[in-house]
Parts: sequence; C-alpha cells; structure tokens
Amino acid sequence: MENKIKIVHYEDNNHLREGMVFLMNATPNLDLVGSFRDCMQLENQIKTLKPDVVLMDIDMPGRNGIEAVKILKEIAPQTQVLMLTVFEDEDKIFATIRNGASGYLLKNTSPTEIIEAIFDIYNGGSPMTASIARKVLSFFQQQNKLTKTDYKLSERENDILKGLVKGYSYKLIADELFISIDTVRTHIRHVYDKLQVNSKSEAILKALREGLV
Repeated sequence: MENKIKIVHYEDNNHLREGMVFLMNATPNLDLVGSFRDCMQLENQIKTLKPDVVLMDIDMPGRNGIEAVKILKEIAPQTQVLMLTVFEDEDKIFATIRNGASGYLLKNTSPTEIIEAIFDIYNGGSPMTASIARKVLSFFQQQNKLTKTDYKLSERENDILKGLVKGYSYKLIADELFISIDTVRTHIRHVYDKLQVNSKSEAILKALREGLV
C-alpha cells in the first residue's frame, strides 16, 4: 500500500483511547492523525485532518456518536465510519447505519480484528461483529417485504448491489465480476442515484428492506 490510511479516533475512555493510539501507531500503513475524547470540535477536526476512516464511540460527553456520524457524513461523505462501541441494541445499531456508518464492532473485539476491519472498511467492506450482523439479518428476516419498486437497475448494477449486501469489498466485487475497481465505483454511483441514497449503508438497508436482492 503506497499511502497510509489516515485514521481519526473518538473515545471518551482515556484507557481505551490510549490503547488504540498504541495499536494504530504500531500498525504499518495506518496513520493515526487524531484521537479525541469527544466530538464537540468534529467539524473542524474532520475538515482539517481529512481522515480516510473514523473510529467512533457512541456514548460521549456533549455530542453522542450517532449524531456525530450524521454530521461527519454530511461534511465528508467519502470518509468511512467504523463504530466501536459497547451497545448491542437495535435502535443504536440502525440509527448509526442510517446515519452513514459502514461498520459496527463491539469494544470486546480483538485488536487483530479491529485492524482487519479498518483495512476492510477502507477497501469498501462493511465489517460487523458477528452478533451485530445476526441482529441486522434477523431484523430484516422478520419484516414483511414491501412491494418491490422497479429502480431499473441493470444486471451489472444488481450484481454489484448483491456484493455490497454480502459485505464484499470493492476489490472482491471487481475480482468476481472481472472488472476494475474504478468501474465498480462508477456502477455504485449509478446504484446510489437510482435508489436515491447517499451511502453504501443506506443502499444495503434499502436493498434488504425492500427485498431487492
């Protein structure tokens, strides 16, 4: 990897924040450009530091992580957000996903898995702790399928949407379909336009909710 992945970390627990600082600094190809105990200056921090990936806690003083994700995605839509939290309840999970988070890990996740998730989310994946992924799948399995809307997706766009729902990275989708990553990104932009969504997580939610895949 030629360029290091720029990381910003939000965590109000000093011990956990210091541990993540050590972990990031010890990992090749990661560049921790900021680590903060709250999100009160998030707008300026994101605009100044321009991270590729943000690790976000939920329960923080002043402004919680759910609200912060929404603000962050409005000012830096290309930045990927990985939630790193203790909360497993559906309300918080779906609120962060609706607001634009692309991954959701619990804080008891091993350091190795956290590092793998950072590289995964940077490359277009949607890493989730297994128990969280099961809650997401269970939620949609229990919902009555809505009447399908014809969004006029092409066959290739449908294939790519299916890959996103499976949690595939852009590279894996490209390899499976024998196309370039740039072509995948172009198709994904078309999918977003047709589904009238602004992020990968929104596209996945809509696809599952409406039974598009």
